[in-house]
Amino acid sequence: MDDILDVRQSAFALLGDLARVCAVHLHPHLAEFLNVAVKQLSTPEMKKTVSVANNACWAIGELAVKVHQEISPIVMTVVSCLVPILQHAEGLNKSLIENSAITLGRLAWVCPELVSPHMEHFMQAWCIALSMIRDDIEKEDAFRGLCAMVRANPSGALNSLVYMCKAIASWHEIRSQDLHNEVCQVLNGYKQMLGNGAWEQCMSALDPPVKDQLSKYLV
Repeated sequence: MDDILDVRQSAFALLGDLARVCAVHLHPHLAEFLNVAVKQLSTPEMKKTVSVANNACWAIGELAVKVHQEISPIVMTVVSCLVPILQHAEGLNKSLIENSAITLGRLAWVCPELVSPHMEHFMQAWCIALSMIRDDIEKEDAFRGLCAMVRANPSGALNSLVYMCKAIASWHEIRSQDLHNEVCQVLNGYKQMLGNGAWEQCMSALDPPVKDQLSKYLV
C-alpha cells in the first residue's frame, strides 16, 4: 500500500511469487491482499501506474489457481476491472492486456459458475487478447477457463465463435493432453450444436491457416 510506485510494483511481484510457491503463508490475510490488489486495477490513473496494475493483475491470477473457491467473494469485482482493459486495449501496455486475459481465464477456471453468465459481454475482446499470447502454462490455464465457461454456458460464446476459433488456432501445440481433449470437446460440441449449415458459415469466415490449425481438434 506504499505511495511509491516502484515499491508497490515490487511488492505485487513478490505477492505473485509467494502465491506460486507457498500460498499457505498468505492465507491468514488473503482477503486483504486481494482487496489491495484489485484496487490497483480500478484506478483512473492506470496508464501512469501500469507496472503496478500489471503485477497486481498477475498476482491475483496466481492466487486464484492456488486458493480456488476461496477467491470467489472478489471474482466479479476483478472481472469488472479486467473487462474494460480488454475492451479498450488500444494504446494500453501489451503485458497488461496479456495478464488481464490470463487472470480472467484463471478466475473462470476456478469459478466458472460465477463468470460464465457474463461471458457474452467480454468473449470477443478476451479471445482477441488470448490469440496474441504465446504458448505457455499461463495460456493453458486461461484456456482451461475458456473450456469451463463453455461447459457452463455454451450459448454465451455463440456470437463470438469466430474469435474463439481464432484463439484456439493461435496455439502451435497444446502440450497438455487433457486440455487438448477439452478443446476438442468444445469445438466438436459447437459443430454438433450448430448443425452443418451454421457451422460451415462460421468456418467460411476463417482464413485457411486458421482452418488448418482447427482441423487437429475436429472429428
